[in-house]
Amino acid sequence: MTDFIKGADISTLKEVRECGGIFYNKEGIETDLLTLLKNYDFNYVRLRLWNNPYGDNGEKYGAGNNDFETLLELSKECKAAGFKILLDFHYSDFWADPGKQYPPKAWADFNLMQLEKAVYDFTKDTLDKLEAENVYPDMVQVGNELSNGFLWPIGKWPNFDNIALLVSSGIKAVKECNKRYNHTSKIMIHLDNGGNNKLYREWFDNYLERGEDFDIIGLSYYPFWHGTLNDLNYNMTDIAKRYNKDLVIAEVSMGFSMEDYSSYEGLSPDERKGYATRQELVDKLDYEMTEEGQAKFTQDFLNLLTSIDNNKGKGFFWWEAGWIPVKGSGWATDASLAYIKEKGPCGNEWANQALFTYDGHPLKALDVIKEF
Repeated sequence: MTDFIKGADISTLKEVRECGGIFYNKEGIETDLLTLLKNYDFNYVRLRLWNNPYGDNGEKYGAGNNDFETLLELSKECKAAGFKILLDFHYSDFWADPGKQYPPKAWADFNLMQLEKAVYDFTKDTLDKLEAENVYPDMVQVGNELSNGFLWPIGKWPNFDNIALLVSSGIKAVKECNKRYNHTSKIMIHLDNGGNNKLYREWFDNYLERGEDFDIIGLSYYPFWHGTLNDLNYNMTDIAKRYNKDLVIAEVSMGFSMEDYSSYEGLSPDERKGYATRQELVDKLDYEMTEEGQAKFTQDFLNLLTSIDNNKGKGFFWWEAGWIPVKGSGWATDASLAYIKEKGPCGNEWANQALFTYDGHPLKALDVIKEF
């Protein structure tokens, strides 16, 4: 479909490669992930950015260790391969999501006005450097899964005034860089829980009373966490009309297996968290966690996106489509656990939701995406 976003978040790709991860085409020939995605009609990638994903002694935080240098390397490669790029600013040194929105260590003692300036400066500086390298992003996401706020505790939900001020600071920086460099990059605000209409109404009603305008509402939708496809459809239909914004599923995935992959990671049971798709969640799904179930979900999901009124459903990004299980690539390290104040354990939680088998071979859902 023309202009329909077929995207994949591939933020861990550099790390997966460094840890020995290999991908194959249908014929079993070793093939780079970007080549494979291009051959399956993907046209966009999503890359996250963390401010400083290192411990006090330089220990890597893991999960792709997505600092600026990693972003730049992947951006150059993706642009050269013909992909557009969605840049996902977390404004944190590690994961930012509904359960945690910790400021970067360098901003830890900032007050509201200092945070507002820091968000603006960091956004502008990043875009300036990307422009200088001819890899300016085609879409920019200001914050990641902001459902419970931004830059805690100052921007924690429900402090709508502070949230709007801080998010708007990032948006202003994008707009000014767009103008300076003659770009038309779209600006996204992203929440999780795409099936929760009450959340989206409350959040965006409050934000739009206070905040800078933007282009796209981004949603996360994971069927084992965020309700049924009917719930997603209801929410998207409502907010498309209510806010007259384009909608993009910034994160989506569905599992293809519940087979254990601990042998690929080389971790003992107490060293790995295991998959996010707990059995009690899987039991409630409308789709089987099989390769065929993943493909069927993908077809129904794509049909839903293109059924939204006035062509407001603009596409999707499959979250970590290539995060296959390899030794040394997990969602956190001891250093990053200390930063986000979590106990762990670590390991890869997502390998059974990729678009490739544990051995790196393409799954049927890729054919569904290609043919859509």
